[in-house]
Amino acid sequence: MPDPSTYRPAPGTIPDTPGVYRFRDPSGRVIYVGKAKSLRQRLNSYFADVWTLHARTQQMVTTAAKVDWVTVGTEVEALQLEYNWIKEYDPRFNVRYRDDKSYPYLAVTLDEAYPRLQVMRGAKRKGVRYFGPYAHAWAIRETLDLLMRVFPARTCSSGVFKRAGQIGRPCLLGYIGKCSAPCVDRVSEEEHRRIVDDFCDFMAGKTDTMVKRLEREMFAASDELDFERAARIRDDLGALRRAVEKQAVVLGDGTDADVVAFADDPLEAAVQVFHVRGGRVRGQRGWVVEKTEDLSAGDLVHHFCSQIYGAEAGTDPADLPKELLVPELPADVDALADWLSKLRGSRVAIRVPQRGDKKALAETVARNAEQALQQHKLRRAGDLSTRSKALEEIAEALGMQTAPLRIECYDISQIQGTDVVASMVVFEDGLSRKSEYRRFAINGATDDVSAISEVLRRRFARYLDAKVELDSLAEEDVDPSRPGIDPTTGRPRKFAYPPQLVVVDGGQPQVNAAAQVLLDLGIDDITICGLAKRLEEVWLPDDEFPVILPRASEGLYLLQRARDEAHRFAITYHRQKRSKRMTESTLDNVPGLGEIRRKALLRHFGSLKRLKAASIDEIAEVPGIGRRTAEAILVALNGPPSPAPATPSLPAASLAPAPASLPPVIDPTSSPSDS
Repeated sequence: MPDPSTYRPAPGTIPDTPGVYRFRDPSGRVIYVGKAKSLRQRLNSYFADVWTLHARTQQMVTTAAKVDWVTVGTEVEALQLEYNWIKEYDPRFNVRYRDDKSYPYLAVTLDEAYPRLQVMRGAKRKGVRYFGPYAHAWAIRETLDLLMRVFPARTCSSGVFKRAGQIGRPCLLGYIGKCSAPCVDRVSEEEHRRIVDDFCDFMAGKTDTMVKRLEREMFAASDELDFERAARIRDDLGALRRAVEKQAVVLGDGTDADVVAFADDPLEAAVQVFHVRGGRVRGQRGWVVEKTEDLSAGDLVHHFCSQIYGAEAGTDPADLPKELLVPELPADVDALADWLSKLRGSRVAIRVPQRGDKKALAETVARNAEQALQQHKLRRAGDLSTRSKALEEIAEALGMQTAPLRIECYDISQIQGTDVVASMVVFEDGLSRKSEYRRFAINGATDDVSAISEVLRRRFARYLDAKVELDSLAEEDVDPSRPGIDPTTGRPRKFAYPPQLVVVDGGQPQVNAAAQVLLDLGIDDITICGLAKRLEEVWLPDDEFPVILPRASEGLYLLQRARDEAHRFAITYHRQKRSKRMTESTLDNVPGLGEIRRKALLRHFGSLKRLKAASIDEIAEVPGIGRRTAEAILVALNGPPSPAPATPSLPAASLAPAPASLPPVIDPTSSPSDS
């Protein structure tokens, strides 16, 4: 591995000022661009111990052969220069926001004499007003179809427009009233421009103004007894309202904002943004990006703002929102807000929503991001050739003879040794087999290593028991192609199928513990590995160094999916168990006492303390509680009653009546001779 210290600048030569730096490979190509408030602190962090860096950062610093930088005056200037360099060099190790699909926009070509309304994809260009993006092109055409009777602007291409002017006859839309036909001079250039401006105002969120204006015109036409014109305006109003209904109000104060959310794993991040204009969702957009470093949510916000909004700086400033709602503020939030404000021409606020409608909308966007990441993973995992490649890469990296067609992954979940649980998830042929998932409640284990040992011992002891049972059955009763099927019931035997690969969540200690369990049980035909989460290292038993799979490896991706699924399954069970323990009551175990009568008791007495101090008769006064149930309740709360102390039996002589005259009392201190 190349040593980054060979090209490390002397610490004293790096300025302690804001700036932008570039890492270059041996051929001089720029492979990474970054900005820093302090170049000295940031660059020194890259030249620490290589093994402490994120795996992708390790790859970057060992690929590079040189680093240079440019100092600037402020963080805002650093942001601008960083964006320009990323756009110019397209570095391979920078986060790249590329759409997972090409989103269509509703575009208005304001740079033409007679602006045109059309569906447009691809890069934005100057002089064109964009609305959206929309999920589907048909959604744009449906919106246009509703609005063209109110705003009859041109939608035809330049060739059709020119030909109609030459023959002096408009197209069909001109005849049916959905185009004002500027091609044959039915309206002037100024009148057509006014129609287009009204359309843009309506799409920008000024719906109430447009509706009120049409209502005034309708009532005025009615007062003038021009009922045909009033009816046409009434129909136009209906079309406007239908178009508005398709865009539900999500922020009642008419806010113009972009709401951004992220869902990520160690390799990738899904980004979703809702464009809200005038309080209504006007568009939605999403990306799935590869994480090049160990990025926090604030870092993802920084990269998103600098690349997405920087790319839109050359278009209409209205494309940049007044407010940006994000899940976490980046470290350079003030500089980022100043830079966006400069691009927009007015103040842009970056906030984290805390309550109300904005918080609810942010949660909705976050759910969309999680679903987008999940769908992306499923599309990638659903490809047969990709799954085959992943299994082959795992077999090659771990030195297995054949591809692991069945993989079992184990994870432990606990909080300081309480409610310790384990999960087992199964992947067969690279796909999750949820019917084979199992969960374990663990007693006595205090740490992950001992818990891993217990769960694997229990799982493979069951496997050995099933194997012995199969061997004891008559050969004619067992189908050799289905060894895990019980011949008597036809149902699968639990834990009867052995895996080819066992994956544990953890590093060398967990792997060695798992290997020792299999060794003690006499199982030597199952490969064991561990996946350490910090650097995504693959550990094998008794190996001093881990196996490092490439970040783009399909095999590593499959192992991570199994590890993350085991973690999810364990966490879910742990939360269920913890919640049940925290909410269980002493009354739960009273026979014959259901939930309704428990609530009636607590409602009557107010607390368990008062119920515990009550008598049997007082408890029996509660409707639905009998005397026998009342006795069972007191036994459950106070324990069984202690038996009354037995009266000691006296000898028969003691039962005789006392004599009338008692003998004198003898002083115990006196001697016998004294008496």
